[in-house]
Amino acid sequence: MVNVTVRYFAAAAEAAGREQEDIALPEQPTLAALRDVLLERYGDAMGAVLRSGSFLVDGVVRRRLDHPAHGTVDILPPFAGG
Repeated sequence: MVNVTVRYFAAAAEAAGREQEDIALPEQPTLAALRDVLLERYGDAMGAVLRSGSFLVDGVVRRRLDHPAHGTVDILPPFAGG
């Protein structure tokens, strides 16, 4: 297992009921595996955030779900404004 620190912001923090947690994922974890864990734990509210939000892996936006999930992953809702 690999531990990933997940930080939640705005609507993601509201859906999770926390701002941060460590999640154990299988060896060679992906963002898809992380997404599945988050959906199982937090349901539809987190699903809405994940459908339109972003994953930042170690500070870099990642859109492909086959990208490795490691280090720190930030879950960001969509942002309005310019």
